[in-house]
Amino acid sequence: MAQEQPDGRVMVELVDPQGNTIGLAEKLEAHQPPGLLHRAFSVFLLDDEGRVLMQRRALTKYHSPGRWSNTCCSHPFPGEEPRDAVLRRLTEELGVKPTVLEPAGLVTYDVTDEVSGLVEKEYNHLFVGLVGGELGLNPEEVDDVAFVPLADLDGWLAGHEHTAWLSAVLDPVREPLAALAAR
Repeated sequence: MAQEQPDGRVMVELVDPQGNTIGLAEKLEAHQPPGLLHRAFSVFLLDDEGRVLMQRRALTKYHSPGRWSNTCCSHPFPGEEPRDAVLRRLTEELGVKPTVLEPAGLVTYDVTDEVSGLVEKEYNHLFVGLVGGELGLNPEEVDDVAFVPLADLDGWLAGHEHTAWLSAVLDPVREPLAALAAR
């Protein structure tokens, strides 16, 4: 979740196509059609057997409740470095600190969730890493998790409802995930 303001609004950083901060917007406003390009991050963690940690979003979330997604995704606080935001959200959502966390590129996408009508128009910082320690799931954020072998991920996803943005963030990290799993 992005940082809550004293008046209760949750703000995200608006960016230009090159990733330069150009302002702030309320989080829900940024996700209303046609969407406002804003900074986000997505992370995929592997366990020591090379399986991808997938997250089923809590049923109480307003966006994509009960759908499967990558390990963790969210928005940095305004002015927060994406890596710092990843470490914060991994702790808040999954109660875990990765033993390895590496940048895996950037991707910009514009996808609409057909169920809610919300728009994901994001300048997304991608990360891959290794899970460290036992998970401590926050039930307000996470309903369930699954560890899926990387080679079986596409077949697994075909049988599970997942977030509209998952393909946009998964495809660019396949190579870095495979390289990490091969270590």
